[in-house]
Amino acid sequence: ANTFLDALAHHRHTQGHPATSLAWGLWDEGGMGDRLSETDLARLRRSGIVPMPPEEALRMLDTALGSDEAVLYPARLDLNVLRGLAASGTGPEPLHGLVPGGPARRPATAGAGATRPAAGVVPLAERLAATPEEARAGLLLDLVREHVAGVLGHSSPDRIDPDRGLLDLGFDSLTAVEFRNRLNAAVGLRLPTTLVFDHPTSGALARHLLGELAPAAAPADPAGPLEAIEQLDALLRRHAAGAPDSAEITQRLHHVLQSWHGLTASVAAGEDGLDSATDDELFDALDKELGLS
Repeated sequence: ANTFLDALAHHRHTQGHPATSLAWGLWDEGGMGDRLSETDLARLRRSGIVPMPPEEALRMLDTALGSDEAVLYPARLDLNVLRGLAASGTGPEPLHGLVPGGPARRPATAGAGATRPAAGVVPLAERLAATPEEARAGLLLDLVREHVAGVLGHSSPDRIDPDRGLLDLGFDSLTAVEFRNRLNAAVGLRLPTTLVFDHPTSGALARHLLGELAPAAAPADPAGPLEAIEQLDALLRRHAAGAPDSAEITQRLHHVLQSWHGLTASVAAGEDGLDSATDDELFDALDKELGLS
């Protein structure tokens, strides 16, 4: 909807008609900001966006209405925070151009891409090379848990269970992007925006990073579903005693089993099962998969 309004304002300007689209920053009182949690507000402050009093916002509105620009961003920014983010290559990229000292880029040296670490920071690849092979996985897991705790507002990474899903811990689309940007700067890779969905736990993500940065030291992936089930069985046995979230684990295991039965039934029914399904049947299946019915 916001993109449409921006495009509409641009279109009207090309036709000689008045229009102004404002991408508002955070107001100090009222509006959507009142529904933000302390974690959300802390994330905005870390990105260089700070609340502005309504009086200041209204003055910006008056200024915007007298401007010839089609799209404007009325917001209060912490330039010191933006300078630090730009220097480290993190934070909202559209804001990097507002301050000097933006991040330098270099060609990929590992994985899908790489970024230059901040000045004075020892690249993670070098730290891994100087770390005994058996301790590299732990080094990366500590790094991942540190950044998970940082974006979620926890005081210590010790509160982050490496085997618990990041989405279950409280990640959403915004924290996922901030987390990816932090890791990009920390590990020197250009990681995908789908990172927390592709590797949904801190432990899984640490193993993925180990495979990218030190492939020879990374544990081999399961050869197939049966081996993966055996590993899951061993993991559950280790955590069975006194697991605080045993009910949730049981529910999710039942869901996985039901999904597996559905997949095998679809294959047995033939590949044309989806082609022959009605729209109502497809939406009903989606509702069941997403837990909406």
